[in-house]
Amino acid sequence: MVKPNETITEYHNGQFHTSTDKTRFDIDFVHQWLSESSYWAQSRPRDIVEKAIENSVCFGVFDGDQQVGFARLVTDHATFAWLCDVFIAESHRGRGLGKWLIQCITTYADETWPNLRILLLATRDAHGLYRRYGDFSPLDKPEKWMVKWKT
Repeated sequence: MVKPNETITEYHNGQFHTSTDKTRFDIDFVHQWLSESSYWAQSRPRDIVEKAIENSVCFGVFDGDQQVGFARLVTDHATFAWLCDVFIAESHRGRGLGKWLIQCITTYADETWPNLRILLLATRDAHGLYRRYGDFSPLDKPEKWMVKWKT
């Protein structure tokens, strides 16, 4: 799953660490959480989760060797990135891991892509988290944005 010339980045926080090393990801855990626990990816097939991971910059959150969180950046590696599929397992919430994960991702994006113009995300209920720990803000002119939903 790791592509040639793909750099592995890790951040450490006590017993926890984040890693972009896809060979360490517990795909069963990620797929189960997304397809069963998320509100945005209900019933997402495993092969689609695998393909999305393969074609994105992903972050696993680990407690020792156990994966307890995940996030994905869909990007052109130059000017645009979309942050999605962000979660921390219920068993590890309340420890600041979501806040730390967002800080890791924004640090990574800032350092890796200095010409990044937009880091976009959508959330139903975590606006405060992203605003405070990732410096995200509402769209300045949402009337300029459009979407095509496939039904």
